[in-house]
Amino acid sequence: MSSKGIKVDNDLKTKVDAFRERITGEAENLVADFFPKKLLELDSFLKEPILNVADLKDIHSEINVKVPDPIILNNSHDGVDVQNSRKRKMEDGLDDICQDGPKMFVMPGGMIKSNGQLVDLIERVKPEIRTLIEKCNTVKMWVQLLIPRIEDGNNFGVSIQEETVAELRTVEGEAASYLDQISRYYITRAKLVSKITKYPHVEDYQRTVTEIDEKEYISLKIIVSELRNQYVTLHDMILKNIEKIKRPRSSNNEALY
Repeated sequence: MSSKGIKVDNDLKTKVDAFRERITGEAENLVADFFPKKLLELDSFLKEPILNVADLKDIHSEINVKVPDPIILNNSHDGVDVQNSRKRKMEDGLDDICQDGPKMFVMPGGMIKSNGQLVDLIERVKPEIRTLIEKCNTVKMWVQLLIPRIEDGNNFGVSIQEETVAELRTVEGEAASYLDQISRYYITRAKLVSKITKYPHVEDYQRTVTEIDEKEYISLKIIVSELRNQYVTLHDMILKNIEKIKRPRSSNNEALY
């Protein structure tokens, strides 16, 4: 292919055209078949017991950190009371590992586990988020390749194409933010659990972990609902405007190469 001031190798043009045809086939199948199937699948997911617990207490995860006995200090200089206190902590499986500053206790099992129910739910939701991002990217590329060369006038169809691309880009960004939200949940919870190991006698830290677990559960349900709604919106928007998206100018059937 050639035009004023540019020449494209015919072999490369053939490969690019084949790529465009593949993207077109994939995107049209996504809009016509994949999007409606996925929205129905997510709608069923929202009705599963895992997303409809009767009481949020059912998703609580106990953090078993034994509160150590208080250290009784007196005026003696023989250190007996301190040694006895340390011995009691060793027998309970708790030993301070930080000599300076706040103490952190080693757990008998070696690790404080995450909230298993939320981890399982997150591992189901994350692939759905990734799928939406990938499929939106494919459809966005297809619409962008359909945008014709810039001309004066007769641009109503082109504006529809551009609005469609903008909506797809927005959905991609929102889906990516869901992944960021999950990461923030883990790091926030980890910091709180670390506080519990340092200050096991402070009940508010334990309660805060419970609160953020409940909040994350609700957020995950909202995310699944939003994923479903985005498939519905994209499917409806593209089908309603499919003629203008595929043929933005009735008098111009050529797309920008």
